[in-house]
Amino acid sequence: MNPSASVEVYWLILPLVIAISLVYSASRHESWRRIWWHSARLCVWIMGLLVMATAILLVINTQV
Repeated sequence: MNPSASVEVYWLILPLVIAISLVYSASRHESWRRIWWHSARLCVWIMGLLVMATAILLVINTQV
């Protein structure tokens, strides 16, 4: 497997997180301003959790 191909898969996470946060926010709010604001905050939360989980798994994996 090409090492760069495995890294390219992670770029697909960003549009997926954006789409999920937009749909979730639109189902909760009616005002476009609140939808965008809530979507941005949710996107940051999801990406932060994914980065932390990846960092923890990387630390666990490198200590073996």
